[in-house]
Amino acid sequence: MPTTSPAKQIVSLKMAQGLLQRAAMPADWQLTPERIQRTLERSVAHRFANAPPNDARTIQGYLDSLHAADLALACACSNGNAAAWDSFVAQYRPELYRAARVIAGEAASRELADSLYAELYGLREVAGQRKSLFDYFLGRSKLTTWLHAILAQRYVDAFRRARHTESFDDDSDPGDRASLAAPAQLSSDPERERYLAMLQGVLLAALGTLAARDRLRLAYYYVEGLTLAQIGKLVGEHEATVSRKLERTRREVRKHVEAALRREKKLSDAQLRLCYEYAREEWPFDLTQALSARE
Repeated sequence: MPTTSPAKQIVSLKMAQGLLQRAAMPADWQLTPERIQRTLERSVAHRFANAPPNDARTIQGYLDSLHAADLALACACSNGNAAAWDSFVAQYRPELYRAARVIAGEAASRELADSLYAELYGLREVAGQRKSLFDYFLGRSKLTTWLHAILAQRYVDAFRRARHTESFDDDSDPGDRASLAAPAQLSSDPERERYLAMLQGVLLAALGTLAARDRLRLAYYYVEGLTLAQIGKLVGEHEATVSRKLERTRREVRKHVEAALRREKKLSDAQLRLCYEYAREEWPFDLTQALSARE
């Protein structure tokens, strides 16, 4: 068993109750003092990692500096409380979209912002428990500031993943490198149609393996351009659930497509990059029929 940290010895239940009173949260968030106490323990441990305090006054002074209302909202959302989620979406969704437009530009902003909902809700599980990104918010900054930082980091992560996918092995053909370094030459490649046909084939196959409901969400989002809230009303799910399931489906499709292009089509990293470059130049596929739900 791990030893008890100084933070756990100092952050009392009374201190947690005091922060909840300061947060003035709605009762239907159902956030208990014990739950907020656990988060405060982690916050204190993080703040005083190098010099653990030995008096309650120092701890209380730090707790008083936290953004109590934001921290309570984050904890309630992490718990999966529907009322808290509704409050978060109503208050922060417009700001998330605005920030995403600044970070990623108009074209990519919607997907960047919407994909964050999946992480905030908790897309992955650790030891059988849902892991929410909200667990990392410790109240030291405003929630808006923290969300902006997360959006920016996710954009950088996506950019790095794209660069990694597009990188070449050291033994890749120099001729391939030269041709790929000149975007103006891409549309003149005689292999363009063959690569696009391969990509379309494996993409259609990947979409065909999805459950009808997963295809339906994709169609609502990408074909009809509906918002997460609109999709949620149509399929009877909370918009955070829609975001989480969309993100999971996108990952499954991308994994299937890349595996098929490498294993079945025997494409190299350079050729795989060509497929993506051609598709990004001008998306040539009409996936409406492939995304139609088949019950």
